[in-house]
Amino acid sequence: MNVIWRTLLVILAARRALRREGPVDPAAIGRLRVTTLPTDIDVLRHMNNGRYLSLFDLGRWDLLTRSGLADAMRAHGWYAVVSSETVTFRKSLGLWQRFTIETRFIGHDDRALYMEHRAIVDGEVYARAIVRARMLKRSGGTLSHDELFAAVGRPEGLPDVPEWVHEWAAASALPSTRRPAPSIWD
Repeated sequence: MNVIWRTLLVILAARRALRREGPVDPAAIGRLRVTTLPTDIDVLRHMNNGRYLSLFDLGRWDLLTRSGLADAMRAHGWYAVVSSETVTFRKSLGLWQRFTIETRFIGHDDRALYMEHRAIVDGEVYARAIVRARMLKRSGGTLSHDELFAAVGRPEGLPDVPEWVHEWAAASALPSTRRPAPSIWD
């Protein structure tokens, strides 16, 4: 529950920045300063591995809000759902440690948008996550990229999605919800 309060604070601050400074380019790198709190720590006295993904959501909300995409999504009845994500850890974050969450779009394919998040301390990467998200309509169905880009414009300068990300997305995909997915252990 504590991440919801942090999320609301990030959204409020991002909305204030959007009003004051105008929208940032969706292809920009978003940066958000965060502190590791006692509720983020596990029994090994470092930030819990699952908490990274929750805190990376803060970076996503910040960039989506400051770029104006969150307002466009709300106005059109669209929302994003994470379909897969992977995180790699390099160094641990300790209690009360300040770090920066860096967030950027890394492109799209025919079905999803991709974002990268990094936990940065003094310019050094401690952890990195790649997130694949699908855009859906509250009225039902999947939002096509043509509809999305027609409404909000196609961001210029998006890098190409690295080939390994496409391979990871294909290798980690589960069957469609229209097909069976029995739990059978080999």
